[in-house]
Amino acid sequence: MASPAGCEHYVRSCLLKAPCCGKLYVCRLCHDAEENHQMDRFRVREVQCSECQTVQQAQQTCQQCNVQFGEYYCDICHLFDKDKKQYHCQPCGICRIGPREKYFHCEKCNLCLAQDLLGNHKCVENVSRQNCPVCMEDIHTSRIGAHVLPCGHLLHKTCFDDMVRTGAYRCPLCMHSAWSMEDHWDQIDKEIAQSPMPTEYQGATVKIICNDCQAHCTVPFHVLGMKCSSCGSYNTCCCCSGTVSYVLFKFTQ
Repeated sequence: MASPAGCEHYVRSCLLKAPCCGKLYVCRLCHDAEENHQMDRFRVREVQCSECQTVQQAQQTCQQCNVQFGEYYCDICHLFDKDKKQYHCQPCGICRIGPREKYFHCEKCNLCLAQDLLGNHKCVENVSRQNCPVCMEDIHTSRIGAHVLPCGHLLHKTCFDDMVRTGAYRCPLCMHSAWSMEDHWDQIDKEIAQSPMPTEYQGATVKIICNDCQAHCTVPFHVLGMKCSSCGSYNTCCCCSGTVSYVLFKFTQ
């Protein structure tokens, strides 16, 4: 078993010798936080045993004292860690947390997804190579899990949770609803039925575009929302005099 050494990122019993500067760090993330450059994990060739301090070729077990550097070791990524059912995905080019049988690699999206999304997600080409539209940080190599929106775009799971907490219900990239909003649309139906517009606005119509189904339609105007006549969504925007304006409301659970 690997000893409970390591850092805040990984449990391991060795230090990586950075191929860029020759310095010893527990992991590339610790290195990148201290230096003004990044460590290339794929170029790591040597490690130092945390027990006997022997510098040696990167491998899973110390050649001097036989301590196990990590329960899991990838000789491509040079990743040492406790066993989390990791596996190396060749198309992704990096290690993923498994188990492998619960994931598949989508060739078009170019990332690993849970098996329950097989044939059940909207593909966006190379979607994981885009930064998270909320925090603008990398998704593909992030240690934070990704959340797949109905539109196919990706967010960090933590960023999606923040969106839910703040009531932001649209994809930051395409404005499609970020989850099923049918119950909320039903609630708006009831509120509109109980809130008739003033006489001078009754019968007024407006042209809208639906962010969920992309339909263009003319619908009754109401300050609480304009309902798409095609799919029933209130995630719509008004097209007036060549400009587009969004109906701003927040989702509350």
